[in-house]
Order: sequence, then structure tokens, then C-alpha cells
Amino acid sequence: MATPKLTTIGDSLYWSYANLAMMFVAVHDEVEKPETIHYMIRAKLFGGVRKGTMKVRGFFADEKLKLKIPPACWYCGSTEHLSVDHVIPQSRNGSHGGENLISCCRTCNSSKGSTDLLAWMETRNQFPSLCLLRRYLKMVIEYCKENELMDVPLDETHAIKEQLPFDLDRIPHDFPPVKELCTVVPVQGEQEKEME
Repeated sequence: MATPKLTTIGDSLYWSYANLAMMFVAVHDEVEKPETIHYMIRAKLFGGVRKGTMKVRGFFADEKLKLKIPPACWYCGSTEHLSVDHVIPQSRNGSHGGENLISCCRTCNSSKGSTDLLAWMETRNQFPSLCLLRRYLKMVIEYCKENELMDVPLDETHAIKEQLPFDLDRIPHDFPPVKELCTVVPVQGEQEKEME
């Protein structure tokens, strides 16, 4: 399935979410690049969420993951000087809810500041882990639904972009190759232990 015609904010967000799901499965399947089954997953999910016959999953699985993974920075994997970061910054109206809070080292927290997550990661030449991107996209989708923005035509977003707590232009539709993706950022030191 080639990229469909994306005409609304909802189309753009759902297409990104469907691509994310495709890449999650491709990484899990340890393939070099997505195969037919992965493209089928993307097509089915995109069509389903767009028509309302399928839903974007809630945050329950994401919250369970936070309890399972070792305490480390979600951005760099450091276990040193951990604090809590708002994925969507408070200064951009990010909530204090658990879905918006992750472990973060002080260095990354200070560096990111009030910058949009995707804009900040772009300055580091880094693509977010798939679990982090999934959390981010869910919050963006939820925000757009609550504020009745899903049906806003993409060619009319210039008037609202500055008011959004996220950078709509950076929502990814294209992903790096499968081998460059990770579900969660590896904890610093864990790879060295595995190699010993």
C-alpha cells in the first residue's frame, strides 16, 4: 500500500500510528525490512482507525512497560541521576498524568527543556524508541480528539500550529530502516555485560 492521500490531521496521525505498528512487528520479527504481512498490518490498522472500526490502544500496556523495564533514561539509557520528564513539556500544556511522565537523566532533561520531543531528538540525529513514539503519538491523538482537531484539513493547520503542544510537522510518516530501530533504548552498560 502506497502512502494514501492524507487530508486531515487525523489522517496524518493515524498513518503515523499505523506505520509505527508495522515497524513494531517488523522489529519483533527481526526482519531486515518490512514484509507483506507487515504492510497488511499497517493497511488494516490505518483503515480501521480511520473508519472507527478499530481504536488506538490506551495507555495501560505502556504503563505496564514502565514497571517492567529497568529504571533508566528513556532517551539515552543512562541509569545515573534519574529524574522524571514530561514527554510533552508542562510549558506546552503537557499533563502531569502518568502517560506523560517517563524516567529521564538530568542531562537529557536539561537538554530537552521545553522543546518538542521530536524536534529535540532531531537535533540529536536520533529517532525515538518505538515505545516512546507510541506514547507520544497516543497523547497527540488524544489531544486532537479532545480539542476536535482530527478533521481539520492539513492545508488549514498553519493558523493553529503555534498553539499546539506538539510539532505537527514532525509527526513521522517515514521510519528509519528496521535495524536502526529499537523498542526501548538499551540501558547503558547492559550491552557490555551481554558481550562479556
